[in-house]
Amino acid sequence: MLTVGTNVPTPLYARYQQVFGFTSTVVTLIFAVYAVAMIPTLLFCGGLADRVGHRRVVIPAVLLAIAAASLFAFAHSVAWLFAARVLQGVSVGAASSALTAALVETEPSGNQRRASLLASAMITGGGGIGPVLAGALSQYAPAPLQLCYVVELILLTGALAAVATLPSQSVRPEGTRLRRPHIPSRLRRPFAIASAVSFLGWSVVAVFLAIVPTYASTLLHCRNLLLSGTASGMFLLCAATTQYVMARSAAAPTSVAGLMMLAAGLVALTVAGWTQSVWVLFVAAVCGGSGQGVAFMGAIRKVNELAPHNCRAEMLSAFYVVTYLGVGIPVIGIGFLEGVMGLFVAVAIFSVATALGCLVVAVVSWRADRFSPS
Repeated sequence: MLTVGTNVPTPLYARYQQVFGFTSTVVTLIFAVYAVAMIPTLLFCGGLADRVGHRRVVIPAVLLAIAAASLFAFAHSVAWLFAARVLQGVSVGAASSALTAALVETEPSGNQRRASLLASAMITGGGGIGPVLAGALSQYAPAPLQLCYVVELILLTGALAAVATLPSQSVRPEGTRLRRPHIPSRLRRPFAIASAVSFLGWSVVAVFLAIVPTYASTLLHCRNLLLSGTASGMFLLCAATTQYVMARSAAAPTSVAGLMMLAAGLVALTVAGWTQSVWVLFVAAVCGGSGQGVAFMGAIRKVNELAPHNCRAEMLSAFYVVTYLGVGIPVIGIGFLEGVMGLFVAVAIFSVATALGCLVVAVVSWRADRFSPS
């Protein structure tokens, strides 16, 4: 429910631009401020769940998400949008590691693979549903800038009731003291590789969520919000579907395979811009989304396997810090490049650079897997 909500505004930014009269650079900043708010929250609050329990962290996080949805629903200026995105960033920053750790620690049979699948699928699947839901309601239902947030508020109320049933845990002596995540030295290399994989995967996600609605509208010469939302959400829905298929098969998710598919999807994204082909854009979304799904599932599974039980949420918070740097940094860069070189050139530069990064990390990850002790 949290990830559905954070991506609901994605197809609506073009409408907000018309209503509030701001530039595409402001859209980029609204999108990026989410990551700017989330990262400090992850750094200082991510490990709280290890010390005070999951429920004490997640309930306030869901309440903040409810406040953010209310701000969006009643927004009267661009400042309201910034404030809502900040609250969403703090909410997801506080809840991400706590909820992922809770999935691992409350899984009835102790199956970490299943818990990791659920964690990655809920993040990617929810992220894909949000833009499609908002696009459909905003295009075809009344109150185009309010109704989708009313639906979100209903979903979050249900989530709040569910979180209240999480088991209570005793508070450790260090209690609510904030501290930065610590990674044991022996785990830093494999942790860094898994985090780099996640960074690359989510940097591509960020571009699809922030840029592709405009990209698709330009190619199709159509301003339909459902189309924009589907163009954004398709990437993450493909990722979630791939994760489900991988979980049903005997094959284990490998970051190397996911990174190679991501690189291919980025090449297709560049070709779609130069050829003005919506079909190539579709191929880019399917290929890149499938790659992101495999890569992210493999990365989060690796971190869950590495993390000691008594500091799982703390280690996951560090993982999510790197992940969401991938959400913020590339989008800001593309936003400024777009103003200088145009949208298609900016996306092409990003795609080439990120595809090369995927190939480098794929080689490093393959070598680490091949030469690691059994």
